[in-house]
Amino acid sequence: MIKRGRKAQMQISFGMIFSIILIIVFLGFAFYAIKTFLGFQNEAKAAKMIDDLKAEVTETWESSVSSQKQEYLVPSSADFVCFVDFNSDAVGENSALFSELERTNTGNENFAFYPVEFTGFESAAIEHIDIEKTTAEENPLCIKASNGKVSFILKKDYGEALITIEKEQIQQ
Repeated sequence: MIKRGRKAQMQISFGMIFSIILIIVFLGFAFYAIKTFLGFQNEAKAAKMIDDLKAEVTETWESSVSSQKQEYLVPSSADFVCFVDFNSDAVGENSALFSELERTNTGNENFAFYPVEFTGFESAAIEHIDIEKTTAEENPLCIKASNGKVSFILKKDYGEALITIEKEQIQQ
């Protein structure tokens, strides 16, 4: 005998529903943890770049003459690294970035990552840089990051007390 008019019903036990909910919660937590660890990675790269830059600047400053190209890893969120003289007006091709970089200035900073993310490592004060000479033609002096790296020249001529930063000349 065939019964008609009844619709098929799917019965799922409480244990199966609870298992599905737990899987969804674990996946959500896993994605959150991955995102957090990637954020830590960017902060670590920023802190390491700042520490390495300070060390290289100090080493160059202690020498009598130097001109060396330096390459650094930058956070994946940074498009530019910028050297800024906040005591002067904005000039040059990156002058539009000056007002946003100025938000990172708490007093004596002269280095910043762009775009600004406010992670605690967005700007720093790098000692022994002649920031006025470095930014004379272009303030802020922003160097574009390429493939997670940035390179520029640390230069100190004989008789100079401070070092200057120069963009690397692009060969064609």
